[in-house]
Amino acid sequence: MKTVSSISLAGGQGKTTVVLFLARLLASQGHTVLLIDADPQSSLTTFLGFQVESDSPTLLEVLKKQVATEDGIYKTRYENLFLIPSDDALDNVQDYLAGSGTGAFTLKRRLTPIAKLFDYCIIDAPPQRSQICLTVIGASNALMIPIETSVKGLQSLIRTLELIAEMKDDQEAFDGEILGVIPFRDRWVGLRRTTESESNIDSMKQISTEWLGSDLVLPSIRESEKFKQAINKGLTLHEMGQGDLAYPVEVIAEKIKKLEVKPL
Repeated sequence: MKTVSSISLAGGQGKTTVVLFLARLLASQGHTVLLIDADPQSSLTTFLGFQVESDSPTLLEVLKKQVATEDGIYKTRYENLFLIPSDDALDNVQDYLAGSGTGAFTLKRRLTPIAKLFDYCIIDAPPQRSQICLTVIGASNALMIPIETSVKGLQSLIRTLELIAEMKDDQEAFDGEILGVIPFRDRWVGLRRTTESESNIDSMKQISTEWLGSDLVLPSIRESEKFKQAINKGLTLHEMGQGDLAYPVEVIAEKIKKLEVKPL
């Protein structure tokens, strides 16, 4: 199982959108995909139309080892797509992870028993530097970094890369790959990208080169209401007749397929 997380240390950067459309694409291609909603805001769980019952295990119980990992996994309405959901109670796991002494490895350990059941695991990380975020990074073979094409997005990119660099310094905490930076809400007017988007994407390339040694900025996700419409209707972009908007997600999927995973 290849485990890839979507991380960005600010809200509104496109993390959940990328996770959802990436997972739907991989599942539609016949791959078994496990989604993990590691954000207490639970946007991914909501987007999938999943209702968490009061007595149903979620990621909280999985992390605290109150249930076996497989007992926290649910089928979704989409073929080949499964979910470990969350709700706002997930915030209660912060002290548990901090007090365990090995919090960065907790999620990785919980996923080990079910690793042979899925082709891919895609995780939606919380938008804050937190114990949950650290354990998500620690469980990942690779990271993708969605960033809004705005000043707020650039600030988020720097904070995110700072955190990843810290965890890379500890080889045991994270020794995976950075798949790339994904510009989100890239604004165009007609056939031309706006000056603001152009400038911010250029800045992303500079920041990426400074921190990662090369320009890892991937094709951008354009600003479009079609994404929201597809989510609301439970459709893929291709099913919406918007294959051109799906291109950036297709690029990410191909990079994940080529990802080499080190044996546990």
